[in-house]
Amino acid sequence: VRLVESGGGLVQPGGSLRLSCAASGFTFSRYLMSWYRQAPGKERELVAVISSTGGTTDYADSMKGRSTISRDNAKNTVDLQMNSLKPEDTAVYYCSAKFGLTNAWGQGTQVTVSS
Repeated sequence: VRLVESGGGLVQPGGSLRLSCAASGFTFSRYLMSWYRQAPGKERELVAVISSTGGTTDYADSMKGRSTISRDNAKNTVDLQMNSLKPEDTAVYYCSAKFGLTNAWGQGTQVTVSS
Protein backbone atom coordinates (compact mmCIF):
# COMPACT_ATOMS: atom_id res chain seq x y z
CA VAL A 1 0.00 0.00 0.00
CA ARG A 2 1.32 3.40 -0.92
CA LEU A 3 -0.26 6.80 -0.38
CA VAL A 4 1.52 9.90 -1.65
CA GLU A 5 0.21 13.35 -0.81
CA SER A 6 0.99 16.52 -2.71
CA GLY A 7 -0.24 20.07 -3.02
CA GLY A 8 0.70 21.53 0.34
CA GLY A 9 2.50 24.81 0.75
CA LEU A 10 2.38 28.31 2.16
CA VAL A 11 -0.82 30.27 1.64
CA GLN A 12 -2.14 33.53 3.01
CA PRO A 13 -5.21 33.61 5.25
CA GLY A 14 -8.32 33.46 3.11
CA GLY A 15 -6.52 31.57 0.38
CA SER A 16 -7.12 28.14 -1.10
CA LEU A 17 -5.19 24.94 -1.59
CA ARG A 18 -5.97 21.68 -3.27
CA LEU A 19 -4.32 18.60 -1.80
CA SER A 20 -4.07 15.40 -3.76
CA CYS A 21 -3.30 11.82 -2.75
CA ALA A 22 -2.20 9.16 -5.19
CA ALA A 23 -2.92 5.62 -4.01
CA SER A 24 -1.44 2.33 -5.16
CA GLY A 25 -1.01 -1.24 -4.02
CA PHE A 26 -4.64 -1.97 -3.23
CA THR A 27 -8.05 -1.90 -4.90
CA PHE A 28 -8.69 1.77 -4.32
CA SER A 29 -12.34 1.78 -5.33
CA ARG A 30 -13.27 -0.61 -2.53
CA TYR A 31 -12.13 1.50 0.39
CA LEU A 32 -13.17 4.51 2.36
CA MET A 33 -10.60 7.30 2.16
CA SER A 34 -9.93 10.14 4.54
CA TRP A 35 -7.85 13.22 5.10
CA TYR A 36 -6.44 13.90 8.55
CA ARG A 37 -4.25 16.65 9.88
CA GLN A 38 -1.86 17.11 12.76
CA ALA A 39 -0.78 20.48 14.07
CA PRO A 40 2.32 20.88 16.23
CA GLY A 41 1.67 19.70 19.76
CA LYS A 42 -1.78 18.39 18.89
CA GLU A 43 -3.25 15.00 18.16
CA ARG A 44 -4.03 13.92 14.63
CA GLU A 45 -7.63 14.77 13.75
CA LEU A 46 -10.03 13.77 11.02
CA VAL A 47 -10.67 16.46 8.42
CA ALA A 48 -12.86 14.75 5.84
CA VAL A 49 -13.94 11.29 4.75
CA ILE A 50 -15.39 9.91 1.54
CA SER A 51 -17.04 6.57 0.89
CA SER A 52 -15.66 4.05 -1.58
CA THR A 53 -18.01 5.20 -4.35
CA GLY A 54 -17.70 8.86 -3.52
CA GLY A 55 -21.40 9.08 -2.84
CA THR A 56 -21.08 9.97 0.82
CA THR A 57 -18.82 12.54 2.42
CA ASP A 58 -18.44 13.99 5.87
CA TYR A 59 -16.35 16.74 7.38
CA ALA A 60 -15.02 17.93 10.68
CA ASP A 61 -17.08 20.82 11.98
CA SER A 62 -14.08 23.10 11.60
CA MET A 63 -13.91 22.37 7.86
CA LYS A 64 -17.59 22.23 6.91
CA GLY A 65 -18.41 24.77 4.26
CA ARG A 66 -14.74 25.43 3.55
CA SER A 67 -13.58 22.14 2.12
CA THR A 68 -14.59 19.49 -0.39
CA ILE A 69 -13.28 15.95 -0.55
CA SER A 70 -13.51 14.10 -3.83
CA ARG A 71 -12.11 10.97 -5.41
CA ASP A 72 -11.44 9.58 -8.85
CA ASN A 73 -11.60 5.80 -8.75
CA ALA A 74 -10.31 5.57 -12.31
CA LYS A 75 -7.14 7.45 -11.37
CA ASN A 76 -6.83 6.17 -7.78
CA THR A 77 -6.73 9.66 -6.35
CA VAL A 78 -8.47 11.48 -3.55
CA ASP A 79 -8.38 15.26 -3.31
CA LEU A 80 -9.14 17.83 -0.66
CA GLN A 81 -10.05 21.33 -1.81
CA MET A 82 -9.70 23.82 1.01
CA ASN A 83 -10.93 27.39 0.84
CA SER A 84 -10.98 30.37 3.18
CA LEU A 85 -7.96 28.99 4.96
CA LYS A 86 -7.16 30.19 8.45
CA PRO A 87 -3.91 30.19 10.43
CA GLU A 88 -5.38 27.45 12.62
CA ASP A 89 -5.54 25.20 9.56
CA THR A 90 -1.75 25.03 9.64
CA ALA A 91 -0.80 21.38 9.99
CA VAL A 92 0.62 18.36 8.25
CA TYR A 93 -2.17 16.82 6.21
CA TYR A 94 -2.29 13.06 5.77
CA CYS A 95 -4.17 10.86 3.37
CA SER A 96 -5.50 7.63 4.86
CA ALA A 97 -7.07 4.43 3.64
CA LYS A 98 -9.17 2.43 6.07
CA PHE A 99 -8.72 -1.33 6.06
CA GLY A 100 -11.06 -2.75 8.65
CA LEU A 101 -9.75 -1.66 12.04
CA THR A 102 -6.47 -0.29 10.72
CA ASN A 103 -5.45 2.71 8.64
CA ALA A 104 -2.70 3.13 6.11
CA TRP A 105 -1.04 6.54 5.99
CA GLY A 106 0.87 8.67 3.58
CA GLN A 107 3.93 10.68 4.55
CA GLY A 108 1.94 13.89 4.82
CA THR A 109 2.10 17.30 3.19
CA GLN A 110 2.67 20.52 5.10
CA VAL A 111 0.07 23.27 4.89
CA THR A 112 1.05 26.61 6.38
CA VAL A 113 -1.43 29.47 6.52
CA SER A 114 0.33 32.70 7.31
CA SER A 115 0.65 36.25 6.12
